[in-house]
Amino acid sequence: MNKVYPSAKAALDGVLKDGQTLAVGGFGLCGIPEALIASVRDSGVKNLTVISNNAGVDGFGLGQLLATRQVKKMISSYVGENKEFERQYLAGELELEFTPQGTLAEKLRAGGAGIPAFYTKTGFGTVVAEGKPVAEFDGQKYILERSLRADVSLVKAWKADKAGNLIYRMTARNFNPNVATAGKITVAEVEEIVEVGALDPDLIHTPGIFISRVILNDKPEKRIEQRTVRKA
Repeated sequence: MNKVYPSAKAALDGVLKDGQTLAVGGFGLCGIPEALIASVRDSGVKNLTVISNNAGVDGFGLGQLLATRQVKKMISSYVGENKEFERQYLAGELELEFTPQGTLAEKLRAGGAGIPAFYTKTGFGTVVAEGKPVAEFDGQKYILERSLRADVSLVKAWKADKAGNLIYRMTARNFNPNVATAGKITVAEVEEIVEVGALDPDLIHTPGIFISRVILNDKPEKRIEQRTVRKA
């Protein structure tokens, strides 16, 4: 089956709707699906709940969706690089569900594996545990965390074949594998597309069964959040 679409817009046509939950891969600006995020912005969908480790930066990545007020709620771990995020949150214009980073990754992984909830020690005794069931195992207290599923997942990989089998490169293999399996529909943005059979099966990180559509972006910007260089 050929899952390749000619553009990000074409891949998202008929997929995006107002009020959906989107899960987006990436860590900071590393491994984010740049073209797909821009296409979500251009689609004009609104009232989105976005699950992502962070919220991009002002004017790039998920920061674009904040600037256009398309996001009503973020489920995130770290949001410190985005001034517009800070402004909207402090002004009561944006909902935020803060989640410890490892817990967020496990919530996505569990969602993709069909596990509705799990117990973790992380966050017990803090505001993270408020309103959540607590159980004791071997003398230790654990809180119950619900897993996460998304209507649409957007991921970035290095290479794909036409059946949607994905290989990530270096640290771009961050939240992307978990995000890929947590989506009811998952769209992958990649830098290279090869024929089916060209990828070594032992090197595939996300099997194509989880991927609905693939688009090529062979010239991603790969912006860095903060770049510091010494003076000449």
